[in-house]
Amino acid sequence: MTSSLTTPNFNQLLKEHPDAIAATLCGLLVFLGWLCLQFSWVGLSLFLLPAAYVIGGYESAKEGLTTLFEEKELDVDLLMIVAALGAAGLGFWRQEYHLLVDGAVLILIFAISGALEGYAMQRTNRAIRSLMSLTPDTARVMLNGQEHEVSIDKLKVGDRVLVKPGELIPTDSIIIEGESNLNEASITGESLPVEKAIGDEVFAGTINGTGAITLKVHQPPESSLIQRVIRLVQQAQTEAPPSQLFIERFERGYAKVIVLVGIVLAILPRVLLNWDWETTIYRALIFLVVASPCALMAAIMPTLLSGVANGARQGILFKSGTQLEIMGKVRAIAFDKTGTLTTGKPQVVEIIPASGQSESSVLQIAGAIEAFSEHPIGNAIAQTAQDHHLSVPTATNVRSQTGFGIIGEVDTKQVKLGKAAFVKSENSDFAEDLIKECDRLESEGKTVVWVAADNQILGIIAIADTLRPAAATTVKRLKQLGIEQIIMLTGDNERTAKSVAQQLGIEQVYAELLPEDKVSVIHRLQQQYQTVAMVGDGINDAPALATASVGIAMGAAGSDVALETADIVLMADRLEKLSQAINLGRRADKIVKQNIVFALSAIVLLLIANFTANITLPLGVIGHEGSTVLVTLSGLRLLRN
Repeated sequence: MTSSLTTPNFNQLLKEHPDAIAATLCGLLVFLGWLCLQFSWVGLSLFLLPAAYVIGGYESAKEGLTTLFEEKELDVDLLMIVAALGAAGLGFWRQEYHLLVDGAVLILIFAISGALEGYAMQRTNRAIRSLMSLTPDTARVMLNGQEHEVSIDKLKVGDRVLVKPGELIPTDSIIIEGESNLNEASITGESLPVEKAIGDEVFAGTINGTGAITLKVHQPPESSLIQRVIRLVQQAQTEAPPSQLFIERFERGYAKVIVLVGIVLAILPRVLLNWDWETTIYRALIFLVVASPCALMAAIMPTLLSGVANGARQGILFKSGTQLEIMGKVRAIAFDKTGTLTTGKPQVVEIIPASGQSESSVLQIAGAIEAFSEHPIGNAIAQTAQDHHLSVPTATNVRSQTGFGIIGEVDTKQVKLGKAAFVKSENSDFAEDLIKECDRLESEGKTVVWVAADNQILGIIAIADTLRPAAATTVKRLKQLGIEQIIMLTGDNERTAKSVAQQLGIEQVYAELLPEDKVSVIHRLQQQYQTVAMVGDGINDAPALATASVGIAMGAAGSDVALETADIVLMADRLEKLSQAINLGRRADKIVKQNIVFALSAIVLLLIANFTANITLPLGVIGHEGSTVLVTLSGLRLLRN
């Protein structure tokens, strides 16, 4: 029984993480081979170490040879294989078998790198699958008054689709019957539901509220907004950034030079300097070993991995070391508003009673009615009444008026809550002071609920999405760090957006944006500032997060798609960690540059020593591995806070 369960699990693991398993096995074989040499078990070591070469170096050899034969280019993968095999060949030739370990360690480093790349590709695929799950698989099409369930991809322009309360909208459509309030957070990021009536457009992936609606499909499902979001994420995540292209070109150029020089050194000294073949090949192989870019590669990866570990301890999840490095170069930051700079949850922020009333009495009456509401605004009022430990009476005959408000009876009084027009229809005693307060609150981007009982205005309640406590401090700190541009992006209305931005000290605001509009803004910022960070939390932020030089998602509040698409996650919604992430990135960038200078200097000095001081291969290996160890230890400095 155990065997039948274990084998499929291992096969699945091998299928999902082949590179990681290869790197692990390679590391184990290298260690065992080295251990056997320490006990002079040469025969066993000569079995284990070649196996490490094959298992760890297969993918690198395959990629290097593919690049050579198909693209007629040399890269570091091929250089690694040549250097490792050169060290192994020389080890067999001179019976210095410890050289096989040096080559195997070089192969192990590249195997680990391949495993990390494989993980990144899997993460991209998970992000796309999460986006695709936002829409239902089927829709209810109305034909001759009958419901017919059909696959989404079978929908045609002109089809009439029925969507019941609480269901997902299957595709972008126009409402032709009914009215409802829709949760469009997946598209606009706006936390408050949007009232929709006949003639309004609705988007695939949004959630229908309390009313049944009939839709008319006005464009093919593959052209829907959510499908465009998916394509944007795919495009942005598969495009290699300029820095990555530069590194690849550098690696190939470096490999060409080293391989060609190695070949020349294996022949030319014998012809020009009359060296014997053993000395000539010996010096050429030492050249391949000391010129191997181990120290150069170690100049970057240990530093970035240490920074990633440091960030994790501070509640900052870097999904790759590359993004840590980019964070140190960020010049502009774009913030989503709802759920990022704000909490994303509507709350009661102000209660203004009419003359002769108190805040408590207004909240008691309103809380009694809204206790029966499913609307987020109603929930906020009911929760506030509960938080104030008020004795809330029981309401009866409660019914909602979609798009206007809610009505019910409390202690035989008819109570109405909602928009001014809804409440005013039966109340003429609108006090001027309340009207002025309402205008003020609405100008600040707040939603105002009027409360009336038996044709008497009791007061008004202001609802708003409140700022995160650390938002203003974070913006101020980013300016102190020298960030050149800070902007806010939102699908919310311009008046609310400007009010929030003013409180935070953000000068530039882009409001009423769809996901593709946010991508356009990010592109414009990149043209001006090159390295741009995007901070968001919603599904609607996914394309912008993927397009930005580095995407940053809020941890606890962030949607699954935002967390998968982003490069960095601020765990537990700690917005103040953003400045720490930038500082960590800058420290990493500084250490990487120091390490690169040291690594290149060590290679140059070893190359000079090879041809002027006639160093031996063991000394060359010691110098090469010693510089690699020193560079690695230098990178580990970033583990300290």
